Amino acid sequence: MNTAELLSSLKIKQLYGTLPEEVTAIHNDSRRSVPNSIFICTRGFTVDSHDFFQQAIDNGASVIIAEKKLDVDLSKAALVVVNDTYKATAILANHFYDFPSTKMKLFGVTGTNGKTTVTNLIHSLLQKDGRKSAVSGTIGVELSDEKITSANTTCDALTNQRILQHALDQDIDHMAMEVSSHGLSQGRLWGVDFDIVVFTNLTHDHLDYHDTMEQYGYAKGLLFAQLGQDMTKTKYAVLNQDDAWFDTYRAATAAEIISYSLQSPADFQAENIRYYPEKTVFTLQSPEGSYTVSMNLLGEFNVYNVLAAIAALYAHGASVKHLVQFIGKLPPVDGRMDKVDIDAPISMYIDYAHTPDAIEKAIDSVVPFKENRLIFMVGTGGDRDEYKRPAMAEKASRADYVILTVNDPRFEEEEAILHDMEKGMKHANYAMIADRKEAISHAIEQSEPGDILIFAGKGQEDYQIIEDTKYPHSDRKIVEEQSLLKYGSLE
Repeated sequence: MNTAELLSSLKIKQLYGTLPEEVTAIHNDSRRSVPNSIFICTRGFTVDSHDFFQQAIDNGASVIIAEKKLDVDLSKAALVVVNDTYKATAILANHFYDFPSTKMKLFGVTGTNGKTTVTNLIHSLLQKDGRKSAVSGTIGVELSDEKITSANTTCDALTNQRILQHALDQDIDHMAMEVSSHGLSQGRLWGVDFDIVVFTNLTHDHLDYHDTMEQYGYAKGLLFAQLGQDMTKTKYAVLNQDDAWFDTYRAATAAEIISYSLQSPADFQAENIRYYPEKTVFTLQSPEGSYTVSMNLLGEFNVYNVLAAIAALYAHGASVKHLVQFIGKLPPVDGRMDKVDIDAPISMYIDYAHTPDAIEKAIDSVVPFKENRLIFMVGTGGDRDEYKRPAMAEKASRADYVILTVNDPRFEEEEAILHDMEKGMKHANYAMIADRKEAISHAIEQSEPGDILIFAGKGQEDYQIIEDTKYPHSDRKIVEEQSLLKYGSLE
């Protein structure tokens, strides 16, 4: 792309040296810089990439964009100084990739719990309807048969534009994206033009970053406020009417609101809910009439998730009747109350629950068909919101036997994490086992006929973070291996 034309999108800047006529790429990681590329220096929480501009030049970068004047050899690269490199990244990336989000139908889903399930439901339903769709979030990015890992639930501004353009290159014109509060407050979604946005719920999480629930809630609200005021574009906000933040987010956006609820009349309402060990059935009241929904997802929280997905796709123009038919054919979402098939007199589920509210909802989903004991393994991560640890153990105390463990210790002492959680226990029937594999083995060894076991905290994740390194780890694989040792065979 013509360098001067690209940089003309930045009004305030100081140029040092001579710009190359063309640039072929933009990077914010000096290690990925290539000949004739732009390297943008950004300030992270632990690393300031201004310190690595020389590495970018050594790798071929011909333009350095920074927030201060650097000692750049101007015979090798030009230097452009701007006020805010994060905003510059969003602006330049959009221009470089020619505004890819404006050429797609984009769904954004935010909330404390349910983001992964709702985005995957939207993605799967679009595919059932014959649309080419992609999905991004906690599980990474899935484009057709290609899967791309990502460091965060919400990618940075440059990566988002690159992925959107990559999707378009594969003729994918629909995408569902998880939108985290961190991503919103750090501007990772700047330049992403969403068409339909969804709010699931807001409960205790990430207060190590946001400090208060009010700040956390307003960070989420940026998604709705950023839908804009351009009425030539049709936008919709799908909101959970049963959540206390409903009115705040309704007031934050100029877009038309589509509501969903279990507790009161709404545009999409679930009534007469019946829970079973392997499915949930309810009556859906919708703008197109009443339908019976049978789904292979468990619990009240998944009724909310399905309502949100149906409402979002209805906003897109899909038929409610067809959506209900498709819902019944979808399998459970990996790692979200995902039943482990085993030829044994117990029931086992893998779940991602890592907040107090999610733990409570996971337990609620199995209580209706509990025959004997409920064994619940609950974990939390190191160097993260320590304030929620006792609350998580308190919610888990509803189980008959609890195993306190660790999701990702990072740099924190595992015993400190366990003792923080232990403060919330409401009975003495628990064990504290930091090693996650050992904790899973202990839970299965304790099981008796008729028991239900829930392994919460990691879901479908296939790694564990120890210090700053990801090591292979899969709750499902360990559960299956340990089940074989005790019960002999899997279905």
